[in-house]
Amino acid sequence: MINYDTVLAVIDSDLESQPALSRALELSEKTDATLIVLMVVYDFSYEMTTMLSGAEREAMRSAVIKERRGWLESEVRQYSDRPVELIVKWESRAFEAIIRTAVECSADIVVKASRKADDLVSVIFTPTDWHLLRKCPMPVLMVKEHAWPPQGNIIAAVNVGTEDAEHAQLNDKLTDIAKDYANLLTGAVHLVNAYPHAPVSIALEIPEFDTNAYHKAVKHHHQHEMELHRKKYGIDASHCHVEEGLPEHVVAKMSHQLDAELVIIGTVGRIGISAAFIGNTAEQVIDTLHCDVLAIKPDGFETPVT
Repeated sequence: MINYDTVLAVIDSDLESQPALSRALELSEKTDATLIVLMVVYDFSYEMTTMLSGAEREAMRSAVIKERRGWLESEVRQYSDRPVELIVKWESRAFEAIIRTAVECSADIVVKASRKADDLVSVIFTPTDWHLLRKCPMPVLMVKEHAWPPQGNIIAAVNVGTEDAEHAQLNDKLTDIAKDYANLLTGAVHLVNAYPHAPVSIALEIPEFDTNAYHKAVKHHHQHEMELHRKKYGIDASHCHVEEGLPEHVVAKMSHQLDAELVIIGTVGRIGISAAFIGNTAEQVIDTLHCDVLAIKPDGFETPVT
């Protein structure tokens, strides 16, 4: 069961509407959580005004913050009359301000809007979004402007064929969270797992290599592991999808076929070369989706932001 005590919504004044605020209000109302609304502001021109003293620059920053807080108060009132804590911070690196605020407030989830691309269907993730997805220790919900209708489909992107303990633990966490959101939204959980193509290079280098046998073995392994996983969580077999291909292609295809409202994906917190490959895969999956995305870190993840 989802047990949020504090929900942090990040506001972007450049957007015509505030889907993050709307979604955060919905979550806070459904879970009876405290809602904190954060806006990060910065104007480099104020820092470059060398003719002003430090005190004068500080006064100018304070004036901007006050003006932005007034705007934020009026914006929030358009969405809800319930008590909401408002925070406005001056910070050049927005993602650091967001993460610090989330940690200071002991937020259970960070909700932020993604931006629409020119085709009005796909979304754009800004550098701040990517930093949050990689470094924020708590779940990050990237939302687009649409409602969460009842009986919507929720996808957990799992990797049931893994032998890695951290990935296996993350599979369990993603499935648990997907079931919690399904209960919260009266929706349905779907598990999606991608398995790889047989490497072409092996068939070329080893003529006796049986590509078809390899393909069948890999497919059977993932199907078997999915069967064990779905039974463990009581998920219907018709809601489990094991597909050949790259994760970013398979998850995007299934999210479109199922008209998913939410895709839940894990981002494994590692460093070095392994992080580059794992992080790149997660980002490619996220970048191809047209629905809300909930990014989950493994247990024990610590943010590099101090």
